[in-house]
Amino acid sequence: MERERHCLAVRDQKTLWHPYTQMKTANLPLPVVSAKGAKIHLEDQRSLIDAISSWWVNLHGHAHPYIAEAIAKQANKLEHVLFAGFTHEPAVSYAERLLPKLPGSMTKVFYSDNGSTAVESALKMAIGHQRRRSGEKLRVLCFQNSFHGDTFGAMASSGKNLFNKPFWSYLFRSTMIAPPLPGQEEKSFSMLQNALLEDDIFAFIYEPALLGAGGMKSYCLQAMNRMLSLIRKRDITLIADEVMTGFGRLGPLFASELMDVKPDILCLSKGISGGFLPFALTACNESIYSSFLSDDLQDALLHGHSYTANPLGCAAAIASLDLLLSPSCQQRRNHIRDRHRQFLKRWIGHARIQRIEALGTILVLEYKEESPLGYFSSFKEALSSHFLDRGILVRPLGSTLYIMPPYCISDDELDQIYSAIEETMESPCALFP
Repeated sequence: MERERHCLAVRDQKTLWHPYTQMKTANLPLPVVSAKGAKIHLEDQRSLIDAISSWWVNLHGHAHPYIAEAIAKQANKLEHVLFAGFTHEPAVSYAERLLPKLPGSMTKVFYSDNGSTAVESALKMAIGHQRRRSGEKLRVLCFQNSFHGDTFGAMASSGKNLFNKPFWSYLFRSTMIAPPLPGQEEKSFSMLQNALLEDDIFAFIYEPALLGAGGMKSYCLQAMNRMLSLIRKRDITLIADEVMTGFGRLGPLFASELMDVKPDILCLSKGISGGFLPFALTACNESIYSSFLSDDLQDALLHGHSYTANPLGCAAAIASLDLLLSPSCQQRRNHIRDRHRQFLKRWIGHARIQRIEALGTILVLEYKEESPLGYFSSFKEALSSHFLDRGILVRPLGSTLYIMPPYCISDDELDQIYSAIEETMESPCALFP
């Protein structure tokens, strides 16, 4: 009884409210005591391979000493200072290093602290820019089944979906079009043409190359370029949400590099700090930035956060970028990509697989279900349990399993993941009634 009372999971249940969790029916959370490399270590002495980079944030492995040391060094010098009217070396240095590497002609960085706030900043930039150029426009264009965050602007720019259904009446207007998935290119383009008949669209927000939380589905890049080109001709601001795709996940440093048409605004978070600290930024080109310049304070971007440009976050981001740009990291990303490709060749056309793709360092398998229920399918719970029993952390999107490991993952750890996937396809099990 004494041990149970002091169990971390029990104490957690008495005091905490977890994200994306039905607290009434959820199992007790797994208590984590430490993590190193690609592994998470639990209170009960078990270890889990972090096959999803802890919700896509970890790039180089847990507790990477280079990033940890950079944060510690900065903490002993300057932990934080307000960023309105002040500046500091880590904020300037990171922007100076990052901007030349961003796709498009980005000239300015606006710091925030998570993907949703990066999107909120982008939306305000786009709204203000369009208002000053051509008057007020009230509608955002987005893809069906997209996800851009949980704050109100981010929810509105994701269109109406099951995640934000309780808030539909509170959201500003959006127009949703089908993403240009293979086989749906013409449908998508036709929907875009119809959407552009409306003259009140201030921005198009999109994840370059693939839908993330919408099922890890890749686009036809040629069709995507065609769509971006048409939108650009209509003088609509292009916002690339690279919160998930940024920092090498799909191969290039940024997925927008795969597009001929580059964004006006770009959002980054997740892996930006290597998974160490909440951190984000919104980058924009000179046209967006200059539209806010005026002698009147009311024309400024009146937006900010308490921890804008936090020096510790900047230090972590600089260290993570150092590691990311190293030849060894590029080799590791290429190796993970090649391993994924080798694995999927064996399972293309399997009776239990609807779709299988290797997208850079991301492996995606969509299982066949008799009655697909999307994100709320009970199948994902069965999949999660299957992998957890084998010491692997995954978080399926309904019947879609994705593997997005830290770049430090070993071949042995990848083999364990592949073996667990093979079991779902080769052996009779409760996953497939």
